[in-house]
Amino acid sequence: MSRYTISIACFLFSLLLTAQEDETDENSAGTVPKDSIVFKERYGLRVGLDLSKPIRSFTSSKYNGVELTGDFRLSKNLYIAAELGTEEYTSEETLYTLSTSGSFLRAGIDYNLYENWYGMENLIFAGGRLGVSTFSQTLDEYYIYTTSPYWGENLIPGNDENILGEYSGLNAQWLEVLFGTKVELFNNLYLGATVRLTYLLNDTPPDTFTNLWIPGFQKVTDDSRFGLTFNYSVSYLIPIFKKTKKGALNKQDTAN
Repeated sequence: MSRYTISIACFLFSLLLTAQEDETDENSAGTVPKDSIVFKERYGLRVGLDLSKPIRSFTSSKYNGVELTGDFRLSKNLYIAAELGTEEYTSEETLYTLSTSGSFLRAGIDYNLYENWYGMENLIFAGGRLGVSTFSQTLDEYYIYTTSPYWGENLIPGNDENILGEYSGLNAQWLEVLFGTKVELFNNLYLGATVRLTYLLNDTPPDTFTNLWIPGFQKVTDDSRFGLTFNYSVSYLIPIFKKTKKGALNKQDTAN
């Protein structure tokens, strides 16, 4: 009887060793244990449109602009990003009316600060940009202020043809720090919003007046080189490849 007992024990022990060896071989070959969750993260190009500029163009006679956006995912949280656009704006001041027209490019990185639940790929991000713009200014009209008016008016219309007209070949450079979010509304379709703090590094004004408005940077003030802008966008993700990521189910999925 003891011989049969020993034989059965040896047989069960050999089965246990064989099962452990098979499980080890499967795990070493890339099979994921049953208690872990796996999903595929999408990597690709996301292209979109800044919605604020068409809306502003429709509601304001002084402004016209369009901006295309794009980003590409490099790693789990790191993206390269860029914006390209054109803008036109008319500044109506007390002493002159000035029209600005040009194009701009911003390029930099975004870093996702948000840890998504299983299967989600939303972003809450911080980023930085270097912006460049080439543009022209057109002085449509100007006035000369006098403290001794002959006809009772302090503002006299200027008519010097050497001052009136277009000033081309202007440019500007600036830095941006931005915070924003992109939320997936439907499959691959995202709605985003961004706040940008800008700092003007350099600009080339015309000889006779300063730049009041720069495409991409927007309003320029005399007492500060900082600016603040806000925009919202819609974009579409074009998946190129996927990477496997282990993760845990969120509480809602666990309850189900």
